[in-house]
Amino acid sequence: MDWDKLRIFHAVADAGSLTHAGDKLNLSQSAVSRQIRALEESLNTTLFHRHARGLILTEQGELLFDASTAMSKRLDAASARIRDSEEEVFGELRVTTTFGFGTLWLAPRLNKLYDQYPDLKVDLMLEERVLDLPMREADVAIRMKEPSQADLIRKRLMNVKMLMYASPKYLDRFGTPDKLTDISGHRLICQNTTSAQVGSAAVLVRELMTYNPQSLLTVNNYFGVLQGVLHDMGIGVLPDYVTEDFPELVQVFPDHDPGDVPVYLAYPEELRHSRRIQAFRDFVQEEIMAHRKHLRALGKL
Repeated sequence: MDWDKLRIFHAVADAGSLTHAGDKLNLSQSAVSRQIRALEESLNTTLFHRHARGLILTEQGELLFDASTAMSKRLDAASARIRDSEEEVFGELRVTTTFGFGTLWLAPRLNKLYDQYPDLKVDLMLEERVLDLPMREADVAIRMKEPSQADLIRKRLMNVKMLMYASPKYLDRFGTPDKLTDISGHRLICQNTTSAQVGSAAVLVRELMTYNPQSLLTVNNYFGVLQGVLHDMGIGVLPDYVTEDFPELVQVFPDHDPGDVPVYLAYPEELRHSRRIQAFRDFVQEEIMAHRKHLRALGKL
């Protein structure tokens, strides 16, 4: 298959227009059209439905576009690896993690990464959906369970516990509960058990629900839960890493242990030698070591 024709096909499929693709490729519309017709003839198939409003891929065109997209991503990765030198770290790094970990732990620390590598461009993608790293939906992931996808390098970073916290002002007003059943006299702030969250958190929330909290506030992410706790609204179920940045929060039910949640860093095997990945991995590990040192100083480890 002619690589130049495939490149032009990909641009046309992405733009949905011969004219727009030509503008992007610095080619005339007629030149682009000739290349597409030649590619269709070589494959003995029709790749586009022609409409007055633009071009729509046929089923065969969609198959070719999926293949060209995967190839484009791999070429981008190879290009980035070639550009990375032993001394410099630059270019785009796409990082995916959960909304809670990304907003409450990672994002507040990224300034230290930029201090070391000011030419780095981080695209932080926060969502509960597990992105496909081998298909390059992201370059590196931090997840609250071991990734199951193949062809990944993975490293266990730390353990997280889902605990319960309240503000001193809330506890002064409503009292400090001694046992889980006392939640019946308090407002519980948590994620809904049907929302995407780590398993131990969902188990803990379901257990607390059996004791009929007096009032309830559910939020679909931990940043919202934290805001409710900080504004003296109730007792919130939160990951323990928030205590470093909000030391004024008081842990409620300190003797209740819901179990550890493992945190993993993972990236595709093909990016093993990427300087950007290495820089990010080292940064995260250094921050975790500093986090643990701080917790030890507070007597929490």
